[in-house]
Amino acid sequence: MSDLDRPVWASLRYQSDWSLGDERARRFRPDINRFAATPDESAKNLGALAKLVQPGEDSVYLLQVPPIAVPPGMQATKVAQGVQMVATRPLQADDGAQLLGDADVAEMLSLATLTQPGPFLARTHTMGRFVGLRVNGRLVAMAGERMRFPGHVEVSGVCTHPDFRGRGLAGRLSAAVTADIQRRGERPFLHAWTTNTAAIALYEKLGFEVRIEVNVAVLQRGPA
Repeated sequence: MSDLDRPVWASLRYQSDWSLGDERARRFRPDINRFAATPDESAKNLGALAKLVQPGEDSVYLLQVPPIAVPPGMQATKVAQGVQMVATRPLQADDGAQLLGDADVAEMLSLATLTQPGPFLARTHTMGRFVGLRVNGRLVAMAGERMRFPGHVEVSGVCTHPDFRGRGLAGRLSAAVTADIQRRGERPFLHAWTTNTAAIALYEKLGFEVRIEVNVAVLQRGPA
């Protein structure tokens, strides 16, 4: 099985300094991201995953190609299908994209909260390189890197303020992030909901191809 079939698990093992858990189950630290994973769906691994989430805590996200099994004591608040796409041709960087960092976190969080590109927390931006575009000093679009493991880096956090959509900003930034990943000799990949046909069409125009469908579930721990 390719690491791309369980990208969260592959990333958590590689980015272990940002994770909690062990070889049975891992999750990103709550200030980094909300993704969690197991290497397979054995009973002991699912039990270990449940123990990593406290009752009343925010949900965790599972994303993988194999069918998702809900651990005992947890419940799925959302189950959906997505696609995993991989870049198939070289892209060019955008000279107008600005590197984002700690000083931009408040604006990044505000933009992500408004547009909901996926889980984005106070330290998500530390997972990789994030870039943005500003209009009159205002951050109106961004994109960056999230999960990574040897040879692969995920393009994520792609979002544009509603007032500035239709100008090609998401495409520009996705291309910029992709080009930088390629420059380092790594393969860019990304995920999109199957229902988000506009995003899939944009990524296909940039040179991404659908590799496979993925299963997504949002899980919460039930009352103790």
